[in-house]
Amino acid sequence: MNTTNRRDFLRLAAGGTALALLPPSIRRALAVPAAVESRTIEDVKHVVILMQENRSFDHYFGTLRGVRGFGDRFPVPLESGHPVWMQSDGTREIPPYHLDSETMNALLVPDTPHSYSDAQAAWNQGKFGFWPKYKTPYSMGHYRRDDIPFQFALAEAFTLCDAYHCSITSGTDPNRIVFWSGSNFSPELRARGVNSTDADSEPDNLRCWVTGQMPEPGYTYKANALTWPTIPDVLQDAGIGWRIYQDPNDNWTGAMHGGLAFRSFRGAEPGSALYEQGLSHWSLEDLRRHVEAGTLPQVSWILPNRMQSEHPGAPSSPRQGGHFTAQVLDALTANPDVWSRTALFLTFDENDGFFDHLPPPAVPSYNADGSLAGGATLDLAGHYFDDRERRHLRDDDTVSGRVRPWGLGPRVPMYVISPWSRGGWVDSEVADHTSVGRFLEARFGVRIPAISPWHRAVCGDLTRAFDFEHPNERAFPRLPDMRDFAAVEQAQRKLPDPAPPKAAQPLFQEPGSRPSRALGYVLDVDAHRDGERVELSFVNAGTVGAVFHVYDRRRPQAIPRRYTVEAGKRMADHWPARDGAELWVHGPNGFVRRLRLDAAAPALEVRARAGARGGISLEAHNRGAHRLRMQVRDAAYGGGTWTLEVAAQSQASRHWALTDSAQWYDLIVSVDGFEQRFAGRVETGEPGFSDPAMGAAPAG
Repeated sequence: MNTTNRRDFLRLAAGGTALALLPPSIRRALAVPAAVESRTIEDVKHVVILMQENRSFDHYFGTLRGVRGFGDRFPVPLESGHPVWMQSDGTREIPPYHLDSETMNALLVPDTPHSYSDAQAAWNQGKFGFWPKYKTPYSMGHYRRDDIPFQFALAEAFTLCDAYHCSITSGTDPNRIVFWSGSNFSPELRARGVNSTDADSEPDNLRCWVTGQMPEPGYTYKANALTWPTIPDVLQDAGIGWRIYQDPNDNWTGAMHGGLAFRSFRGAEPGSALYEQGLSHWSLEDLRRHVEAGTLPQVSWILPNRMQSEHPGAPSSPRQGGHFTAQVLDALTANPDVWSRTALFLTFDENDGFFDHLPPPAVPSYNADGSLAGGATLDLAGHYFDDRERRHLRDDDTVSGRVRPWGLGPRVPMYVISPWSRGGWVDSEVADHTSVGRFLEARFGVRIPAISPWHRAVCGDLTRAFDFEHPNERAFPRLPDMRDFAAVEQAQRKLPDPAPPKAAQPLFQEPGSRPSRALGYVLDVDAHRDGERVELSFVNAGTVGAVFHVYDRRRPQAIPRRYTVEAGKRMADHWPARDGAELWVHGPNGFVRRLRLDAAAPALEVRARAGARGGISLEAHNRGAHRLRMQVRDAAYGGGTWTLEVAAQSQASRHWALTDSAQWYDLIVSVDGFEQRFAGRVETGEPGFSDPAMGAAPAG
């Protein structure tokens, strides 16, 4: 895709968005070009990190064009046989529905359950199925562009990550502890291959919820301290300047500060760096003053208070959260020279109870009989939580035993806001809360020891979200003014309480693509039938690891198997196939493989291989005694239908250039008793577009 086409795309996207104006200072600052010196990550002199509260990706952005939302053509299947949208409250199915701020008090939607027990039960070890049952019917509610204009405008202006997950299928503390240190379970035990208990990990909110006042008499903490180094510890030891901007007596009783779980912060004395920079009062006014003076630290965290946090039921709202974000942006852009060298990461700690349809990449679950549902090319010992006394699980959560994967959890929004990430891009590389720490590693040359080998294999470092070489060729729209949030919230309170509709609403996602960052995924799944079983080989020829989810449609009651395959590696597993088989495989960024074999299926194997410069080839191997005449159909991109003949004991191939579909493909190969489907995007190392078929009717 050439620069002219990209510019045309962005100009059209901006022109289609009805946006009000921010104050003149913000408008001017948004036009500040990036500082270009080395044309590398070294041009980032300041990293600012803001974590808000409790929103899932689908809840905010399931309807946004060009991201993996409600127009996902390949929703994973439920045990019921329905697609993942059809979640049940135990009595009736409640698919996603619009929280319409015109007709209901949608912006002040109530809080939903979000502890370890209900989160585990809703996730169901990857089976999903009963999200409203464990999270209330509010869990299926979502917004559209007119409801949350500020959030949509941020996505249109900068870069949105649509494969960014919270780290733990649980609540605030577990995820913020990961965010502040790289792990919520003991790295020392993990390195020894020992699973953590709640004595050396944080499955539920406990260690960050403090009493007392700062500076006198100080905080009083609950439970024992965790002992591994936090990210501020690592930065301090490396001589990297940092600060936490917060009111230590208005940070939701400590819950916003993941560092409070750790011995280093709890033992910090006045005068020490951890105390002065991480436990003292530094306001947004201080942030602005430091920006204006050019003394902003190299790394800064910003902690909201309860009302600024965007937390449902706080009672904060997307409007009030948008206003707070605008204040942060106003402070950061007060000095254009500083902003030209600053990257702001804005994300959310966890999803509250709000539904997200994408299966989280995770280490394999254990079946109820103790067998492992999947595998990995690396050692997974120590990557699990052992709830020995079942204090953190529901009694009716019996799909697995007491040993559960630590993560990842559901997707949450992540905006990458900087002069190097302008233009309404989407970054679809799998990431989580360890990824922000890894960005700091990439920029400042430090090493965060708590980040696990599995996270390093599967989760990116967010550097792909930036264009350091040509950052000033992008245009982007202006952001709406959220200063009227109080009046909007007051008007909302006069409307009826939100509730799911009696009749299911059609799924909706805005049509159209958006510019998409290049990714490192080069994945394949090869199928081979050997007597009464079928073997799948998971092949990763890319530069980043991947998790493959396998759904056995003949055994829908089974936990989906998950396979972690590191970059440059492969592994295999098998399934029974005496009476045939039907297996669905899902990977990152819309990678899908499906295989259906009847008992009398021909001895046929079809493989897909990406071209070095784009396009895809199908290679058909006929191992039988008769010529086969196969049908090949383009299921999404207008390529029509062809036939491919393969003589007995021979092979044939065909190549598709994919130039008209932005390198996206969806090909179905069929012959009597046999069907195989191949879908995804071929990576060329260059930026492209999100799936142009996104937003159409789901493929199912």
